[in-house]
Amino acid sequence: MDEQSKPYVIVRTYSAGVHAGTLISRNGKEVTLCDARRLWFWSGAASLSQLAMEGVKNPGSCKFSMEVRSILLTEAIEIIAVTKEAFNNIKKVPVWKL
Repeated sequence: MDEQSKPYVIVRTYSAGVHAGTLISRNGKEVTLCDARRLWFWSGAASLSQLAMEGVKNPGSCKFSMEVRSILLTEAIEIIAVTKEAFNNIKKVPVWKL
């Protein structure tokens, strides 16, 4: 993640949950992310704000999906910029899958 790249963000949606990924575009409530993970459950961050600033304290207890190449979220209600520290932390959370 560098200064010239597109921002890595956390997006909270009305009905599709919370996602973290690279912001490709936003048009009203529609947000397109690439290399995105769905954040089902996190441990060690009190809120999405803390997660975006610091990441999580208990990465092994989190439930973050595998990355998808692209996702269109149609009901975005919150977009939070992620710090480099939190980006590195989120990327290190193991993939949760069955």
